[in-house]
Amino acid sequence: MSSRFIAMNAVGASRRCLHKDQWVQAVGLLIAAAFLLVAMVLPLYAILSKSVQNKAGDFVGLENFIAYASSPSLFDSVLNSLFIASLTTVIVITLALLAAYALTRSCMPFKGVIRLLMMGPIFAPSLLPAISLVYLFGNQGFLKSWLFGESIYGPIGIVISLSFWCFPHALMILITALSNTDARLYESAKALRTSGWRTFFTVTLPSIKYGLISASFVVFTLVITDFGAPKVIGGQYDVLATDIYKQVIGQQNFQMGAVVSVILLLPAMLAFAADRWVQKKQVALVTSRAQPYRAEPNRRKDVSMLALCLPIIAIVIGVLGTAVYASFVTFWPYNLSLSLNNYQFDLMDGGGWDAYFNSIEMAFYTALFGSFLIFTNAYLVEKVQGMRALRGLVHLFAMIPLAVPGLVLGLAYIFFFNAPNNPLNSLYGTMGILVICTIAHYYTVCHLTSITALKQIDKEFEAVSASLKVPFYQTFLRVTLPLCLPALLEVGIYLFVNAVNTVSAVVFLYSANTTLASVSILNMDDAGDIAPAAAMGVLLMLTCMGVKLLHWLLSRQLINNTQAWRKA
Repeated sequence: MSSRFIAMNAVGASRRCLHKDQWVQAVGLLIAAAFLLVAMVLPLYAILSKSVQNKAGDFVGLENFIAYASSPSLFDSVLNSLFIASLTTVIVITLALLAAYALTRSCMPFKGVIRLLMMGPIFAPSLLPAISLVYLFGNQGFLKSWLFGESIYGPIGIVISLSFWCFPHALMILITALSNTDARLYESAKALRTSGWRTFFTVTLPSIKYGLISASFVVFTLVITDFGAPKVIGGQYDVLATDIYKQVIGQQNFQMGAVVSVILLLPAMLAFAADRWVQKKQVALVTSRAQPYRAEPNRRKDVSMLALCLPIIAIVIGVLGTAVYASFVTFWPYNLSLSLNNYQFDLMDGGGWDAYFNSIEMAFYTALFGSFLIFTNAYLVEKVQGMRALRGLVHLFAMIPLAVPGLVLGLAYIFFFNAPNNPLNSLYGTMGILVICTIAHYYTVCHLTSITALKQIDKEFEAVSASLKVPFYQTFLRVTLPLCLPALLEVGIYLFVNAVNTVSAVVFLYSANTTLASVSILNMDDAGDIAPAAAMGVLLMLTCMGVKLLHWLLSRQLINNTQAWRKA
């Protein structure tokens, strides 16, 4: 019997089996679309509606925008946000490119340790480096003289703290871009006796230009939408993110808060749209004949690259080490004896130890339910046959969160879930709404990770299963899920770490019973308890590092047990 005949029978059986399972898949896609509609689309519609209403709920068109535009603070906030985002992006991309080049293009010693240390800031909330800078360069800082009379409370502090926090995000993207290089290009350059600098500008930079652009947009979006660092160390330097907080929390002016949210949404969406357009222009630079690049030992170059990385490592260790040290100091700077007094959170104005355990609970639920929900939805989008319009709609909804700042999403949830006529109103103020908001906030990255993993699995698995009359959910559980286990575990730890450290998306949504640790840092800093705020930030960072280590050990064991066949 020919292979073509077998394939035709398999396809025919697959189509017959599809009709039996199609209604189940359709229901699943409808549920996925409904979740994204409720968690993302309707809240955004609610905030857009609120921005064109007055306090009585009557439609007033663009009056709120005109009123805000007539205030001098708007122009200043917009310019300040664009200036901070642009300057931070230039600094971060430059440093990340140098570090990524050193890690991928040299044989310098201790590369694994250096890369691990450089990734340290990703486990800390954005508030923590800002608090550390206060101890280093603030009014009582022991390095205050290094600023030559300038104040850390303002654009200098915001740029430094956000550069520190965003650096690992850009570094990961650029390491990936530099790793996917065809060694034959460098061999040709070497054969033509091309200088190192000319090779860098004519071979290296063109090959990573899309990675550079993507990293730039990621950093720009992270900076312009971040709320934590400007709130802690911004002083009187207003940016759009803090404007929203002041309008909502300070003045209870929700309509004007919605207006600022819409304004803040524009640059984030423009950056997202530009990044999508750039990625569509990207072409494959590594073909099947490409040779992987392997750096050759060169003592002079390796020592130079190590010397280049040492200052970055020193900054990372210095900033994080200062936070750890400050969390144990009894009373800065008058009593530098070490104690655990700052970890007595129940004596502080920030939610106590309950806030920490609430964060762990929320992060656990986010990782558990979010991983299952996102991966299942991605499976339905990628592997289901037919229903192209519905699958396209779910995929479109899944891409929206990447362009929505957390602060805007949190405010949108107030308008949508707190509406008296909303049947989901009972979720407001509960742990459930925090979990839903956090899943929605980080949905897109996890969705794309899952889609990428699913695309690597041949569709013949589903075709053969259908020919054997095996229900699709059994194929999903027995074949697809084990094959995609590494990606699923990465989605889980990504959700957990970000859920523990998030502040902007939940700062408007917590109640007295659901105060989170990241929010308590903000509250303690506002109350002047900066040392306990540092202690809570350090605790969150150490928790994320410990969970990441545990995740690595468990995932290694699970992958060895479920995918031993790969080594056969």
